[in-house]
Amino acid sequence: MARSYRTAARGRGGRRIKGGIYKGFSPCSYATRAPRRGPAGPRGGHGPLLQDLDHSPPSATDMSHFLYRFDTPDAIDDWGPVDDVVMGGVSRSTFRHDPDGHAVFEGVVSLERNGGFASVRSRPRALGVAGASACVLEVRGDGKRYKLNLRTEDLYDGVNYQLPFDAPAGVWTTVRLDLASFAATFRGRVVDAPALDPARLMQVGFVISDRQAGPFRLDVRAISLD
Repeated sequence: MARSYRTAARGRGGRRIKGGIYKGFSPCSYATRAPRRGPAGPRGGHGPLLQDLDHSPPSATDMSHFLYRFDTPDAIDDWGPVDDVVMGGVSRSTFRHDPDGHAVFEGVVSLERNGGFASVRSRPRALGVAGASACVLEVRGDGKRYKLNLRTEDLYDGVNYQLPFDAPAGVWTTVRLDLASFAATFRGRVVDAPALDPARLMQVGFVISDRQAGPFRLDVRAISLD
């Protein structure tokens, strides 16, 4: 039975949690960082223009909206791993740029010390697209099952909307995931929470779990909302 989600854990004083390896910030510290008001503009020189939270998001009917395209090295700057070391495990992962023009999420999942997952996620930013109905991935996998994580809050810990997908080995594949099918979870358990609102999207990530021990690799060209 799904339990009710009541509150999200927050970091205190920017204390760094072991296993969160974001560039330039602690995974805890950004959870309490308030959004700045004013005209939208580049933030830190990474990625697309960051919209202020009080601005209306673009509409999916107006454009095919790319959230991330990993064709250049700086496209991965806003991403970092969050592995089971945060709970005492020993799984390891990295997220890097491949010279062929895509990102690579790779590492080793270990079941030792009650672990068993590796994940990567983007830094919080306004990514929402009003009216979007699907998330489209361009990926090349290793035959293992992964999950796409979508978050609508700028928290390190909180409600995480998840949907699993299969990534065929050695073949570039376009995967279309229905946003209405994403389940609200908290620390891996399904919870009672509002349905995913694509207009409020702030973080995107990938996770491999479900006791799939051993090395893994997922190549990613692009992530978009449709």
